[in-house]
Amino acid sequence: MSTETALREQMCLLARSLFDRGLTHGSTGNISARTEDGGLLVSPTGTSFGRLDPGRLSRFDARGQHVAGDAPTKEMPLHSAFYDTRSTAGAVVHLHSCHSVALSMLPVEDAANFLPPLTPYGIMKLGKVQLLPFFVPGDPAMGAAVRGLAGKRSAVMLANHGPVVAAKDVEAACNAIEELEDTARLTLMTRGMSPQGLTEPQVQAVVTKFDIAWDD
Repeated sequence: MSTETALREQMCLLARSLFDRGLTHGSTGNISARTEDGGLLVSPTGTSFGRLDPGRLSRFDARGQHVAGDAPTKEMPLHSAFYDTRSTAGAVVHLHSCHSVALSMLPVEDAANFLPPLTPYGIMKLGKVQLLPFFVPGDPAMGAAVRGLAGKRSAVMLANHGPVVAAKDVEAACNAIEELEDTARLTLMTRGMSPQGLTEPQVQAVVTKFDIAWDD
């Protein structure tokens, strides 16, 4: 099996796992990954994570030209913005996960640090998550907003829409976006209950030990 064939299979397997566990639904969500030659594999527009076909993934060459497969997701500007601004990005995942979307509809203390530090794992896998305003789905302005962060965030939350996470590879991106959704769920579960989150010294200890980019 070639490296690209294995990547195609992995993308579809992980997408199916996210779908089967209710982390995205219907034909929502999109996923992309870098290929060895600098191109991209991208989930096609209007497809379900539960039924992606490895052979029909959209294929882009290293120049960003669509060269094979079905038409790509309309959120390509969002994916491209992460790849263009974060040299470490090897994959990008966008979901419409319920708890993170619900949390984005509620007042937040700091849009530059959307998730409260309830556990060390959100910090380790995501760093600070930037809450972005609402955009109409497919609006290229979403990509412009990500570019405006100048590569300082690996994860953003699109208000009333869903999270987007970039990571070194597709497995890491899926793990990180699951952590984002789980932290949002914990936040909602404990809202109004005065939960004991991590203190600032504890946050800094995690940041230091795992070398997390944390400063704005």
